[in-house]
Amino acid sequence: MTDQQAVAWLQNLFDEPAGRLSPQTRRQSIPSWDSLGVLTLMAGLDQDFGIELTDDEVDQLDSVSDIIELLRSRGKLA
Repeated sequence: MTDQQAVAWLQNLFDEPAGRLSPQTRRQSIPSWDSLGVLTLMAGLDQDFGIELTDDEVDQLDSVSDIIELLRSRGKLA
C-alpha cells in the first residue's frame, strides 16, 4: 500500500469524497472523525490491517499523516 492508497482508504472509511483528504488534513477537519469515527477507525485498522491500538495510541492520532505513519511503522505501507 502506498501513501495515496492509505489516504483513499481513509476517505472511504470516513465517507469523504475523493480528493478531500490529504496527509495534512487534521482530525477536526473530518466531520465523521468523531467519537464514533474513532471506533470506526479502530475497527478498520484491525479488520483491514490486523492493527490493534491502545487507548494512548488512539489519542495520539490527530491527522491523516499520523495514521499514515502508524501504518508505515507497522509495516503496512510500501
